[in-house]
Amino acid sequence: MTIDFDAQEWRYLTPKQKLAYLKRIEKKSALTASDARYARFQAKYMHRADLFIQDCVYWGESGGPADYQVEIADTISENNRMAVRGPHGLGKTAIAALLIIWFALTRDGVGDWKIPTTASVWRQLSKFLWPEVRKWAHNLRWDVIGREPFNERTELLQLSLRLKTGEAFALTSDKADDIEGAHADHIMYVFDEAKAIPDAIWDSAEGALAGGKSGDKPTEAKALAISTPGYAEGRFYQIHARAPGFEDWIVRHVTKDETIAAGRMGVEWAEQRKRQWGEDSPMYKIRVLGEFATGDTWGLIPLEWVELAQERWRTWAEAGKPGQVTTVAVDVAGGGEDSDETVIARVYDGLIVDELFRMPRGHPLTATMETAGKVSSMLGGYGTLAVVDATGMGAGVLHKLREQRQNAWGFVGARKTTLLDHAGELGFLNWRAASWWILREMLDPQSSLPVALPPDEDLQADLTKVHWQIHSSGKIQIEGKENIVSRVGHSPDSGDAVAMALVGPLLKDEEAESEERIVGIDYEPVDITAEY
Repeated sequence: MTIDFDAQEWRYLTPKQKLAYLKRIEKKSALTASDARYARFQAKYMHRADLFIQDCVYWGESGGPADYQVEIADTISENNRMAVRGPHGLGKTAIAALLIIWFALTRDGVGDWKIPTTASVWRQLSKFLWPEVRKWAHNLRWDVIGREPFNERTELLQLSLRLKTGEAFALTSDKADDIEGAHADHIMYVFDEAKAIPDAIWDSAEGALAGGKSGDKPTEAKALAISTPGYAEGRFYQIHARAPGFEDWIVRHVTKDETIAAGRMGVEWAEQRKRQWGEDSPMYKIRVLGEFATGDTWGLIPLEWVELAQERWRTWAEAGKPGQVTTVAVDVAGGGEDSDETVIARVYDGLIVDELFRMPRGHPLTATMETAGKVSSMLGGYGTLAVVDATGMGAGVLHKLREQRQNAWGFVGARKTTLLDHAGELGFLNWRAASWWILREMLDPQSSLPVALPPDEDLQADLTKVHWQIHSSGKIQIEGKENIVSRVGHSPDSGDAVAMALVGPLLKDEEAESEERIVGIDYEPVDITAEY
């Protein structure tokens, strides 16, 4: 590097001034050399994100990026729009974070740049994507990049990366105007967990993605959408289905075999999930195969709705689980050979289901006593409602709770109801149909109810595998337990407990307004040990 040296000036400097002059020259030389290294880095990697993640990142024990991560980086380098789907655990958030860093470093100082990042839920940004950005920022090879590491007080912040000429930042997916207002010479939208992002957000981004010119210079506009898939509906699905108008997106499906080969998924885990959920279940197709689940006309609750409720639960749990216990519901194991376990669901503030408590099927007498005791211990005090499945073995649990002077109420799935669906058009065949359907309506994102569910895989599978149909009477009917057991191998006990916990109080209110009595609820005590 050549540095200008003024010999005439040097001639008249004192020794002290000469020392200061040399220090200035040395400092200028160092800064200029650093700037030159950074400029060379930008020239080499601006259109080679694949080389960036291989040359400029310490990968530690993993040894390097997976082949499909390199391919994704190469594709987004050469193309403006890319959508990636794949199974759980493939490293989606890692590659998204690295591409955010790549775009920021290679465009900074070259022109004005922006990277808006959004996701289906805010927690995906605050707890996963941006912590991942900070993690990989500490694993960069700054000697190759040619600049100092990000300053964590002024540059690498909690939910943004602010450099000299641009910024990457987090945006909620419910404010389309914020998305629409993002414009720059160089822009890259990142849609993380894109399957549930509303169409309005995608549409708002189109203004910037259309490209154009800034003065005499063409602007650069990229978009990366990455997610596990969901049901075969919505904008992310339309892109992968190559629907009319979306042909300019490059799509990539990372397969189960690729994920296993990269060491991101275990063979035993995949096989266990196949046994647990069933090979044809939406859970297995989405989370293990990375495929969109076929739109099942008679499937009751979409997986995306359950996942949104589970994200709300995580936020609630991180806040210390505030609130008051309002309901405890128990689905009691029947005691037969095909019976599953007893499941207890505790609800806070009418909408938040805490972690489920499970008890193995036991002897009818001891199981009744133990179940009643556990329910009593979980009640939040006087007035808290205990909802008990009052058929079969549950009748004994209900009786025991009433003996203890608890506010216990019996749920009988076969009982008739006059309730209607939210639209006021369809009735329900019985209480069980009403409880499951109203649970569906509560989980529907359009309801705006902040229902929260624990991140429980058995519950998730239960809620997404139940089917419904229109009965010959014209009312909504929910698939019977026997048919579910035959089809998937076990009873949806966790789903039943949650449906009773969240909807039971509504059905109790309906009963209070009705003149009918429930057969089997107001009963005389019976000797439940007689047959033993």
